[in-house]
Amino acid sequence: MADTPGDPGDNPFKGTPFEAFFSGGAGVPDLSSLFAQMQSLMQPYDGPLNWDVALDLARKTAAQTADPTPTERQKAAVSDALRLADHWIDGTTAFPSGITTTQAWSRAEWLVNTVDVWKVLVEPVAASSVNAMSGQLPEEMQAMAGPMMGFLGKAVGALLANQTGSGLGALATEVLSVSDIGVPLAAPGRAALLPANVAAFAEGLDDVSEDDVLLYLALREAAHQRLFAGVPWLRDHVIGAVTDYARGVEVNLGNIQQQVEEQMQGINPADPQSLQQLFENGSLFEIPDSPAQKAALERLEIALALVEGWVDEIVSEATKDRMPAAAKLQEAFRRRRAAGGPAEQTFATLVGLELRPRRLREASTLWGSLRARQGAEARDGVWMSPALLPTAADLDDPLGFREGADTPDTLSDDQFDAELRKLLEGRDDSSDPSSDDPSGDE
Repeated sequence: MADTPGDPGDNPFKGTPFEAFFSGGAGVPDLSSLFAQMQSLMQPYDGPLNWDVALDLARKTAAQTADPTPTERQKAAVSDALRLADHWIDGTTAFPSGITTTQAWSRAEWLVNTVDVWKVLVEPVAASSVNAMSGQLPEEMQAMAGPMMGFLGKAVGALLANQTGSGLGALATEVLSVSDIGVPLAAPGRAALLPANVAAFAEGLDDVSEDDVLLYLALREAAHQRLFAGVPWLRDHVIGAVTDYARGVEVNLGNIQQQVEEQMQGINPADPQSLQQLFENGSLFEIPDSPAQKAALERLEIALALVEGWVDEIVSEATKDRMPAAAKLQEAFRRRRAAGGPAEQTFATLVGLELRPRRLREASTLWGSLRARQGAEARDGVWMSPALLPTAADLDDPLGFREGADTPDTLSDDQFDAELRKLLEGRDDSSDPSSDDPSGDE
């Protein structure tokens, strides 16, 4: 049956907090829903964003397709795969195992168990947006607005909660593990895979069994856990780069007005679909990067490439004589990341940046070349301090990284062992003890 005026398909505000406002016939506002929605906007909540609303919408979005609780058999399969993966990795690096618990999650469980870190990542850009929108009003207008400024903040917070909930719900349907996006989203040592999403990913791969896919993803998860456990400063370094980017948001009301005017051109008010697309495409309030954001983004992209490249190198070493399907899975995974999958799209929506290790291949080559020339200890010793990490210029010439450097015999064996022991025991003198801990530990 074709939609009739007033059906949800005709609502130009579908998918936004104002959808209920215009649910009456022919787009006429439903006043009872309008007042109910206004009342919900004014409900008290902590921070710049109503996380209760965001999580409720995220769960509903994730539940639009079946979200079965992992069976005992699936839990056992995930646990066995992670333990086997950790055993294989033992021979590739001196970093000790970082896994303390193994878990199989549903999509809803992924949302619940990662929300604390998502708050750290999303709230800075939300706070910047709310504060900047009110702070850039002329003083006389702020005085005239009075109590309305509080309502404006709540309204912006509701819009951001809606955007966040939709984004996280969509990501939950496709993310494969807790480390899938490269940023540590759960408490340290908590390794987890999502069996339903792993099975869907495996369906798209020809001639590769689901067991091989599960083991390969377990290897990547175990390698991520080992690196972040073995390099104490790395967690704050990566998460800090994301939050620094978000805090650098600079809202220019004049630019926003110009964007709105440009995008409103050609919009037919009588065509609900064209109005709906304006809200859905996410570009209505796009904000150009500030200099601070550009610097944070470059730091983040390099860090992610180095993390993912190290994981790539470790998994390649662990599987080279054991797993014939590993090369095919490696290439499939690289293509998935390079194409900009759900993680990148969600970060672009939630935090305003594309989270993509654009230089994954170069980083993997760099780590592998360093190991081949100087050994695994030299490769992993680079993680002793952020100051030792390869730069963008090093990724331009990955085979030349430390080409002129001697193997670690410039230090005595005892000195090198002592420095590496500090790193493995979490005693890195270069870390900043005054920095906040955004780990999201429970």
